[in-house]
Amino acid sequence: MAKLTTAEFIEAIKELSVLELNELVKACEEEFGVSAAAGVVVAAAGAAEAAEEKDEFDVELTEVGPNKVKVIKVVREATGLGLKEAKEVVDGAPKVIKEGASKAEAEELKTKLEAEGAKVTLK
Repeated sequence: MAKLTTAEFIEAIKELSVLELNELVKACEEEFGVSAAAGVVVAAAGAAEAAEEKDEFDVELTEVGPNKVKVIKVVREATGLGLKEAKEVVDGAPKVIKEGASKAEAEELKTKLEAEGAKVTLK
């Protein structure tokens, strides 16, 4: 039997009907002792792991907004930084304000900053 190139093999498969293709898949499964559904199970398991909820977040100030002074106050309160350091953080936006914060803490900080007109993302 002559060897087919990959392109020729794909062209031959394209010409098969759905029923013939199903028979080909079953024959390959039997011949090689594999299952076409195995890849789907592995992909689903990977998706389930990715869907697990994060428990630590980084709070990033992406935009200061119109109330810069109030945003600086919230940053100082949340980080314990001095006035000068907090101002530098705000002026350096986009910048991570807090790393490894719990979900509740991150949401609370985001709410406070957004109330002052800032834009925040949780990562």
